[in-house]
Amino acid sequence: MNFKKLTIASIALLSLAFTACSSSEEKHEHGKQTLTNVSYDPTRELYANYNEAFAKHWKEKTGKDVEITQSHGGSGKQALEVANGLEADVVTLALEFDVNAVRDAGLIEPGWVKEFPLNSSPYTSTIVFLVRKGNPKNLKDWGDLVKPGIGIITPNPKTSGGARWNYLAAWAWAENQYNGDQEKTKDFVKKLYANVLVLASGARGSTTTFIENGQGDVLLSWENEAFLALKDYPNDYEIVIPSISILAEPSVAIVDKVVDKRGTRELATEYLNYLYSDEGQHIAAKNHYRPSNKEILAQYKEFNPNVNLISIERFGGWDKAQNTHFSNGGIFDQIYEKK
Repeated sequence: MNFKKLTIASIALLSLAFTACSSSEEKHEHGKQTLTNVSYDPTRELYANYNEAFAKHWKEKTGKDVEITQSHGGSGKQALEVANGLEADVVTLALEFDVNAVRDAGLIEPGWVKEFPLNSSPYTSTIVFLVRKGNPKNLKDWGDLVKPGIGIITPNPKTSGGARWNYLAAWAWAENQYNGDQEKTKDFVKKLYANVLVLASGARGSTTTFIENGQGDVLLSWENEAFLALKDYPNDYEIVIPSISILAEPSVAIVDKVVDKRGTRELATEYLNYLYSDEGQHIAAKNHYRPSNKEILAQYKEFNPNVNLISIERFGGWDKAQNTHFSNGGIFDQIYEKK
């Protein structure tokens, strides 16, 4: 996988999403249904595989062909695009709050989180450190990241869902380390972001900065992104699992206003439901996401089952976490000094 090429490709796919929506009625007349999935940065490979499998499943089930268009970018930015008019039949975003932003724009009905199993989270992930081979800076845990001279690469929490998971994982470690002392925790996270070299808008942009551009000593990474890097560059990188990380729960939802307008509700519902099927779960695992099906998860030994994963409920849920940490004037704005 070439991260730089995929970043460029995502721009082309974004324009395709507009084209697909505008021509959907014409394609439907010719017997081919269309569906647009607006997703976040690191799911390109996952949905490239899944869409192919789903199209086959849909053909077998209904006799109809389906053409699926993907759009990828920072999760918060993607939510804003949909809220501002990018027609998505479904969104598969990095966290619940971003789907709620689309709901708040009047496009998704309240209660969406209970529409699919497990709070509409068909797969999970976590946050790990990706370091250069041999771990030359000996980075073992969050406390090592605030040492002088450590260059950190992580996306911008204002635009990236993965970046918000990164931030909260660091916060949870510090809160544990300092026995809940909020000022010491805040100071730790401030020191961590003082070592950040580049804040890209999305997770894939940060991966490109670290791998293609060679910047930084450590990438705060989605677990799946780190595994992809090891697969493509087995001699160049290694993964470090911190003592505390976070249970990242990407969320999926039907964009009700769009599917009702386009007549694609049945298709969109099956598209998201099939993520929970055995085939969908295996595809998630093969793309280094943790399946929500525990029996299937246990079949994949690459996933460390002993990681101490903190739930978003530790932060009072996403609405409270967003308001406290990432809203305008929130803690992130208070601690981060632009370089």
